Amino acid sequence: MTDTVVSSATREVVIGFERPFVMIGERINPTGRKILAAEMAAGNFSRVEADTHAQLAAGAQMLDVNAGIPLADEPAILAKTVQLVQSLTDAPLSIDSSIVAALEAGLSVYKGKALVNSVTGEEERLESVLPLVKKYGAAVVAISNDETGISEDPDVRFEVAKKIVHRAQDYGIPVSDVVVDPLVMPVGAINQAGVQVMRLVGRLRNELKVNTTCGASNISFGLPAREGISAVFLSMAIGSGMTSAIMNPMHTEIVKACMGADVMMGHDPDCARWIRRFREAPTMAAGGGTAAPSEGAARGRREGGHRRRAQSPT
Repeated sequence: MTDTVVSSATREVVIGFERPFVMIGERINPTGRKILAAEMAAGNFSRVEADTHAQLAAGAQMLDVNAGIPLADEPAILAKTVQLVQSLTDAPLSIDSSIVAALEAGLSVYKGKALVNSVTGEEERLESVLPLVKKYGAAVVAISNDETGISEDPDVRFEVAKKIVHRAQDYGIPVSDVVVDPLVMPVGAINQAGVQVMRLVGRLRNELKVNTTCGASNISFGLPAREGISAVFLSMAIGSGMTSAIMNPMHTEIVKACMGADVMMGHDPDCARWIRRFREAPTMAAGGGTAAPSEGAARGRREGGHRRRAQSPT
């Protein structure tokens, strides 16, 4: 069993094979969000604050923080955003940038053990990101592509992941601190994209013994009713062994799919988390007592009682 531990100053989250699925909120990211990008560049972080609170309330256990704004001072903005978000929550963070200087700026102010997003199999990236991961005692997302690009062959992507894991070990980074992203492609463009990921996740778990994550929204890109596709994908991916995802927790359908998959995988003992989240609170009567149940609920109980009596031995 492999556990990847990430933390803030006061709270740990564990990503692991026998652990509940970890939902990493994706919303603090100006990519494709023009208003958020303009606000962050201007030093206005009110929307970041709102997204922080909303994602946590929706069920995210971690948050991804990105400040990729063209022509802006990304290292400074990312560091400021990390500090702000950590002042609002004790949830651990994924520090997300394609710019090494920005990653270091975020790591330098981070309190706890962050998840660095990300390193690829490209030599230049390996040699610049892995020393940072080691220096700051972080965990890292390993994306399964290299100088040759993204292969549609899951076996090729597996070999890239294997290379990254071995190189991380050369820097003194344990396998448990490498979380592999098998690369989720849009299923509307590549019909076998889902099948490829399921196959690859199984190999990563069974052969490399690493935890996994992905950018879950990629799977449904370009399709109508995207939430339905994403929900089905995540429940199937969890069944195949995926242990976390960077995703939008604001869609109840997707959160239900993840939490329901935890129930089916035995990662929610006694269905306690599911019941706490979705149990209906009793309706209070005008006098303060519990109101009578609705006709539908009462009828369901009566029918259930009839069935039990019919099945009882005489």
